[in-house]
Amino acid sequence: MKIGIRKPSPKKSIAARTKGRATRAVKRALIPGYGKKGMGWLRDPKRAAKNAVYKRTTIGWSDLFK
Repeated sequence: MKIGIRKPSPKKSIAARTKGRATRAVKRALIPGYGKKGMGWLRDPKRAAKNAVYKRTTIGWSDLFK
């Protein structure tokens, strides 16, 4: 498990803001429960637990300048 600063990826951040954003909007409109808080814990608890720990133990570059 990583602890500390995450390595930035410009390619992934651009993808998240363009195609990823559109894909999430479509899925939210079609799939009930998609994107709702806590759904990750219902779908895959092991993965959700790992993501929760990762989020609390790492920081991104943007967090350094806030």
